[in-house]
Amino acid sequence: MGKTVLIADDSASMRRSVRMLLEGRYTELKVREAIDGIDAIEKAKAFRPDLILLDLVMPRLNGAEAATILKEDMPETPVILFTMYTDLVADSLCAAIGVDFISKADGVSKLLERVDALLPPDTVSQTWGV
Repeated sequence: MGKTVLIADDSASMRRSVRMLLEGRYTELKVREAIDGIDAIEKAKAFRPDLILLDLVMPRLNGAEAATILKEDMPETPVILFTMYTDLVADSLCAAIGVDFISKADGVSKLLERVDALLPPDTVSQTWGV
């Protein structure tokens, strides 16, 4: 059975790009999308994803706030804050919440590396490597 990833980002183009990247890499992966933190919480509760990717800066409820709520409700589900911010404050914030932090400036290779670690190839069929 395939795994599910939830991507929450207020940028439609970013959601689409990450979705296409993940679906192209993992043949049996289902990707769901959320437009902000509140939408992410609602969809996470409905779909129970195996991994959640959150942007830090989103309207209505930011990624850190959403991550805090999601970690309480689904502590076993890994959460990655995938954001443009690269400072120590964001890194410290993620450590305090108990989620991973990956800067969009570091590129998708870092994101894929972390997704591979959290969704090992034996649980999701890969179509190509990095």
